[in-house]
Amino acid sequence: MKTSRKPWSTQLRPDMQHSFVEDPRGRGKMLLPTPLLLAAEIQKIPAGHLITMPELRKRLAQRYDADLCCALMCGIFYNIIAGTAEEQITAQLTPIAPYWRVILDKGLLSEKTPCGSATQAARLIEEGHLLTEIKGKRCVVQHEQRVHP
Repeated sequence: MKTSRKPWSTQLRPDMQHSFVEDPRGRGKMLLPTPLLLAAEIQKIPAGHLITMPELRKRLAQRYDADLCCALMCGIFYNIIAGTAEEQITAQLTPIAPYWRVILDKGLLSEKTPCGSATQAARLIEEGHLLTEIKGKRCVVQHEQRVHP
């Protein structure tokens, strides 16, 4: 697992509040989420189901009456959640959110998470998902059928 100078859990920033800005590209009102807001949305995905990162951002935007959700902040906060969850699992605690259920488009697993795609793949396999490799990248087989409604 990639390490951080300080524990991942200290980066959750529970004091942080979500906010809104006008999208610089003119697409409307953009939600600037918090790590805990993202974690709460990920917690809603039950075992055996998945969600893509674009769908996760779309759901957050809809929930908070925004036109879109900041992709950069979601990516950063996703990594914080993944790192925190792995620290908690190592300490035999319940993870903040099942980050492994969040996949990229086309069912790909993220190589950039602190734990790497191998750990995410192992957790998905434990939940009954089948994985394959496409051009050297891990991918969930028939992920479209497992996306949480």
